[in-house]
Amino acid sequence: MATKYRFGDSGVPHFITFAVVNWIDVFSRECYKEIIVESLKFCITEKGLNLNAWIIMSNHVHLIATAKEGFELVNIIRDLKKYTSKMIIAKIEANIQESRKDWMIWMFKRAGARNSNNKVYQFWQQDNHPIELSTNEMIEQRLNYLHENPVRAGLVTEAQYYKYSSAVEYYEEREGLLPIMFM
Repeated sequence: MATKYRFGDSGVPHFITFAVVNWIDVFSRECYKEIIVESLKFCITEKGLNLNAWIIMSNHVHLIATAKEGFELVNIIRDLKKYTSKMIIAKIEANIQESRKDWMIWMFKRAGARNSNNKVYQFWQQDNHPIELSTNEMIEQRLNYLHENPVRAGLVTEAQYYKYSSAVEYYEEREGLLPIMFM
């Protein structure tokens, strides 16, 4: 499904959201979140991703990011989604403790069958919903929105206590799971 949202200048910060098809709460399990973390690390070291802020919620991911010179943000996110979808589905299929395995795999196959771009499964929704952040006000608003997401969801009482986020770097100036570039 095409939308009005498009990546702009890769050197300008973008607020990027990508979600699991049907908003399935895949990331309620830590083992699947770790795949996202490791993939983001790879994109930072090997694919030219400059990560400014990030969070993994139960069914979606928010990033604020740019690309290093010579790289395109659209390509980095495309590759990230392609790789993580394969790895997460394989992890779900191999996870003998996953009580929702059959249902999730059925949902991913069903979504894949509805989209001619897929061979079998669709894990991520097609759209990335990138928003170019052209002012300091936009950047501050999206940083606060991103970091306060788990507080609003009732997962933590303070944003910096949420493990899968860059809030600890911004609020406590401690190193988190991923290297970020402050804005």
